[in-house]
Amino acid sequence: MKFSPTKIQGCFIVDIEPRTDDRGFFARSFCRREFAEQDLCTEFVQANISFNHEAGTLRGMHWQDAPHAEVKVVRCTRGIVFDVALDLRRESPTYLQWTGVELSAENARSLYIPQGCAHGYLTLTPDAEMHYLVSAFYAPTHDRGARWDDPAFGIQWPNTPRRILSARDESHPPWQP
Repeated sequence: MKFSPTKIQGCFIVDIEPRTDDRGFFARSFCRREFAEQDLCTEFVQANISFNHEAGTLRGMHWQDAPHAEVKVVRCTRGIVFDVALDLRRESPTYLQWTGVELSAENARSLYIPQGCAHGYLTLTPDAEMHYLVSAFYAPTHDRGARWDDPAFGIQWPNTPRRILSARDESHPPWQP
């Protein structure tokens, strides 16, 4: 695997290194040893799937507070999404900065999102499916969200004909630093 740092401290794009032949390819999407060599989390307690019927579906920005903060490794297994990590770690040199990357079934990329960062994505195709590895169990009492369009973050989402959001994601208050 190839690990490429993003502008967010501790956040990486993870590209597979496929071995191809006339049948297709084989590649690792996770390797404990290779993640450890990059000083990344290697212990994941859940694998989650998110399926989205329509293009323009926006999910985010979500995270879990300590002591249930989680690392996420996200990958699009069907369709195309614009995936965003937002640094909410006050002590981080990249606090309130974001990075966005196109993830698709075709490019087989993953995004490694460290603890303390919010995560969200916008589907660019219908029938988009995401696969998550997470390092902490879901803790509803520590589940948090921020506005996807908050000017404090300035996230530049791709233009889509419409946005489909949950009532929860539409109702987050403005960011309070």
